[in-house]
Formats: sequence, C-alpha cells, structure tokens
Amino acid sequence: MAGQLSWMTRHALLLAFAPALALAQGAPRPLRLDDLFRIKTVREPKVSPDGQWVAYVVSQLDSAKDRAHSDVYMTSWDGTRTVQLTHSPEGEGAPQWSPDNRYLSFVAARGEKAKSQVWVLDRLGGEARQLTRHKEGVGAYAWSPDGKRIAFTAMDPDPALKGPDSASTKPRPVVVDRYAFKRDGQGYLGERRRHIYVFDLTTDSTVQVTSGPYDDGAPEWSPDGTLLAFIAERGKDPDRENNSDLFVVEARANGTVRQLTTWTGPDGGPPVFSPDGRWIAYTQGSEAKYALYSQDRLAVVPVVGGAARLVTPALDRSLGDMVWSADGASITALLEDDRAVHLARVNVTTGRVERLLEGRRVVQEIEEGPGGRVALLAGMANSPNELYAFENGTLRPLTRVNEAWLREVQLARVEDFTATGKDGTVVNALLTRPANAGPGPMPLLLRIHGGPGAQDQHAFQFEREYFAANGYAVLQVNYRGSTGRGEAHQQAIFADWGNKEVKDLHAAVDAAIARGIADPARLGIGGWSYGGILTNYAIAQDARFKAAISGAGGALWSTMYGTDQYIYQYETELGRPWENPKLWEKVSYPFYQVPKIKTPTLYMGGSDDDNVPITGGEQMYQALKSLGVETQLVVYPGQNHGIVLPSFQKDRLQRYLGWYDKHLRPATP
Repeated sequence: MAGQLSWMTRHALLLAFAPALALAQGAPRPLRLDDLFRIKTVREPKVSPDGQWVAYVVSQLDSAKDRAHSDVYMTSWDGTRTVQLTHSPEGEGAPQWSPDNRYLSFVAARGEKAKSQVWVLDRLGGEARQLTRHKEGVGAYAWSPDGKRIAFTAMDPDPALKGPDSASTKPRPVVVDRYAFKRDGQGYLGERRRHIYVFDLTTDSTVQVTSGPYDDGAPEWSPDGTLLAFIAERGKDPDRENNSDLFVVEARANGTVRQLTTWTGPDGGPPVFSPDGRWIAYTQGSEAKYALYSQDRLAVVPVVGGAARLVTPALDRSLGDMVWSADGASITALLEDDRAVHLARVNVTTGRVERLLEGRRVVQEIEEGPGGRVALLAGMANSPNELYAFENGTLRPLTRVNEAWLREVQLARVEDFTATGKDGTVVNALLTRPANAGPGPMPLLLRIHGGPGAQDQHAFQFEREYFAANGYAVLQVNYRGSTGRGEAHQQAIFADWGNKEVKDLHAAVDAAIARGIADPARLGIGGWSYGGILTNYAIAQDARFKAAISGAGGALWSTMYGTDQYIYQYETELGRPWENPKLWEKVSYPFYQVPKIKTPTLYMGGSDDDNVPITGGEQMYQALKSLGVETQLVVYPGQNHGIVLPSFQKDRLQRYLGWYDKHLRPATP
C-alpha cells in the first residue's frame, strides 16, 4: 500500500501544479462540444504469451464519416514502443494472441455487407489473413491452448436463405412463437439461436459443437484443450427463466454437454479454468426474481462435477473479470464499491478479499500475462481510460492517447457528495462543478443514471464535463436500486418503482440547496432509460424543477407489456397486468398524475428502441401537450436504446444544453 500511496501523492502533486504549468504553456480552454470527436477510448488489453507486448484497441468517433472507428495497437511492456497494427477503414476489435506467440488475431467485418470474422496477423509480417467464414459472423472467440483451433459463437444460419426463394429481396413476414420475442438491437426474435463452433486452422474447417433451442455464450478452453466451458440458459423454456448455468462440452462436433451448476438464479462469467484444470471460477447472481437487481459473487465448481462453492459469501459487493493466479491459490478480480471499482485479490480457500488498488478511480479490465505481469484499464473523473502496468501496488502508464488533449482543456471538479434522507437513508452521489466556479449558488442539473443496476462513479464522462463547461453544477445520485452499496440497497425498490429512488434524489437536491451549492430557482433534471423514467416520477411529485429531459423513458407501464424486452421482469416483479392492476396503476403514477406536472419537459428516444420503446416518451409528450404544458418530442430514426450515430450523439448534447439554457439561464433582453 505504501507504493500505491506514493503514486497517489505524485498524482495529487501533478494536479496541484497543473494550473501553474498551464499558465506557462498557455491557459487551458473550456471543453467544447466538438471535443466529443477528439477523445480516444482504449479497451481490450491482451498481454502476449512472452509478456513483452500488450495489444489493445483504440476507438474514436469520426465526425466526417459519422461512425465510430477502431484500430488494434500494441505497446511494449516497458512502454517505449507503440505500433499501430491495423489501418483498414472498417475497424477492428477483440485482439488475442495465439498461444505460440506467432499470431495476433482480431475481429473485423471487411468488405461490403461483410459479417464479423476472425482475422490473423503473422508477427513476422505480411497482410492480415481471414480465418473464419461463418455466414452469420463471429461473436466471442478463444484460441485453444495448442493454438491449432479457435472456438467461437455464432447465430444459426437463417433457414429462409436456403430455399428456392433465398435470393429474393422481397420482404418476408415475421412469424413469432416465443414467449420473449423482442430484444433491443435485434428486433423480433425468431427460432434461431447462438451456438458454439470450433475452427481448425490445420484443416481450414469448422464444426458445430453445441445445438438446440438455447443461446450458448462465453466459451473458454480447458488447459488440456479437451473441453469448452460456457454459459447458457437451458431449462424447459429459457425465455421464461432467469437461470443461466455453467456447462462444459467436449470440444468436437456435437460434443457431450454436462451441466455443472444448479443454482436457480443466474450463473455468469466468462467462466475461467484454474491452471490445473480442476476448477472453474464464475459468478453467482442473486435470486432469479431480482432480474434487474442481481449482485454477482465469486464461486468455483469442480470440472468433474460436484457441489459448487461460494468463495465470497460474506462480501456484499459485486465481483467480476476474474483471473486465476499461476499457483491456483487466488483470483484477481474487479470489485465494485460505492462510486469506484477496485482491483482485488481473493483467496480461493478462505474467501479473504485483499484490495490491491483502491482510490477514487474505476478499473475496468484486467489481463495477466506470464510472470504475474498485470495490465489493466483504469480512469478517473478527470482522465479517460488508459492502459497501465500494475507493479508492486502502483500503476505505470503504458498508453497516453489522450495526454495532448488533456493539456488543452480545463476539466471540472468532481467530488463525492453525501446527504441524508428524511427516512435516515444515507444517499451518496457525485457533485461536479466548473473548475472556475465561485462560492455562490449555481444552476444545478440533477442527472440520473439508468439501469437501475448501475452506479455513477469516478470515471470520465463527457456529458457532465460538457454541462460544467457551460456553467452548470451537476449532481449524480446513486439512489436506492443502484449498484455499489450492497444487495439490500440494490433490491430496495423491487416492485416499488418511483418511491425510494425519488426520495433519495430529492434528499440530495435538498442538501445541495442547503449547502449553498444549488440555486433553488434554477434546478434542472434529466436522464436516459431508467434515468428518464425517474425524471417522469420526480416531476410528477415536485414542481420546483424548471426544466426536465426524459430520454428513453416511460410512465404508463401497461402499454409496455408485450412491446419491450422485459416480459420476465414484469410478470415476476409486478405480476400480469390483468391479475394485479392496482400495482401496475401505482407504478404508473406519472401518467395518471400528469395534471400535477408543470415542468417544461423534452422527451427523446430512438425510433427502433425495443428496450424502452419511444411509445413511453410519445405518451408523456402527448399528455403534456394536451394540457398545455411546454414540451417537445425528438425521435432519432433508426436508433435503438443507445444512440450510436455520432451526429445524433452530438445533436442530443446540443438539445440537452439548449433546453436547459432556455429555462434555467434565459437570455436577458
């Protein structure tokens, strides 16, 4: 820990001297909207088998081509050399090293109308070579330990493309037979499923390993290369369950499948074999009914079969992204904890948890190479993710892709904020203020995260920086229902939407006003997904907000039944609408209490959103319009729940700021 403290001290000193350095080099400028296209995102680190290199992906939004672009890079372990490996216009991702260290593979869709396939680059040089040629494209993939095979997931071929009409471009009717028949980004779900395949590099051939009416995912090889572990829901009707389990299958055509776990809730992964091949580590979630409020605990199960064991039953926090130590005695993992994500080591025998890297930061991906070399992605509120080597409790930078940009801009001050609700609940949040903010009260935006199973945390976020750069304080509350504070905190809102969460939101705003941070006459509110939903709940209870933005939200829940992807949650948590109408009406109070809403509200969403359909925004817009309350509806054509088109992302931010400025900072005559 001493090494870690010294790193944090050095970082604090750098921040302290940053203003003086900026004056010497020219004062930093405020963040601008077009900076959205200058920030680079680092992801997917992979340490080479010899430990000398780390491959990773750098992505960036391209304003000219209106899409995101990504390339594969590698950097030497000592950080002295960086090489860009791919340059194609299509973009690449998911780099992996072959076990013999000869190849670096990646996934790309190269060519017009091409699907994602696995490609390889020979370390000795030459052009990338395509390996897989599955008609539906490749999802997750993994090299076998001997480097001769690659396991991957892919959707079943479309049977409609096999008959005499397969070349026809005529639209075909959609036939629905499934209980859960929609999913955002996929639309209507047919009977095709995702299965595991194995590609043989020596014979250039592919065999299908798993089959059946199931979706199989996250394949991982056993150390001896005979088995593949995977996660799937394989009950009588997987659509009606929240009960994924861990399985192993022989790595051959139509291999024999064995189920290893029997927990009636979700088991997840990716699963990871111990170095000796005797155990598999995975995560065990909460009870099945808590579909949106599940907390993951570390578990292990014998590969030969037998009882699974919770390694961390007493740890009331989620763990994930697991890596076994070389001796099999411990597992390194990411530990989510109250606005941060730490690096932790868990003793497999005792369950003891040791926090290796703490602080107000978020560690997002970890990768371990030979000799215990650990590479990880980490970021802080004022610095986007970069790749680091983790050595002796300290972080050593391996990439600095945003260093030049960070020298140009003046970012906001982000700090922990805590309030106490009227019912005694401790409410934790993040408060962001402009770097040059004075001591007096400011216009404040209550920006609410979605999920609800997520948390606002000490990671870089362009949106709040954009608001702060334009003169706003931003309050982000981890209301009850959020992750990071334990299972009870997360499950407190089960079948009671819009109650405790709104009390927590109001408590934080009350505290910001009482402490002289927020101007009570200039309060704004907004969010996306569950954040948009909570916006509707909040403005139906509290008229003090002068401007609201509800993105991808809803209010009249009976109209969402059968139109979105949450049928399991609805029937498990609320019951069927015709059997439990009073509860459905209770959680729909923003719509039924719409005459109480006086806040000018902007509604937004994607036209093709099957997560929270635009129907919810349309209904609330229509209701406010009917009553003469100022409102507007913005629909992004062709977009799902996440707005991915860069021009639309920019447009959304512009509209956010324009709406808030209009109502909270009106121009003076």
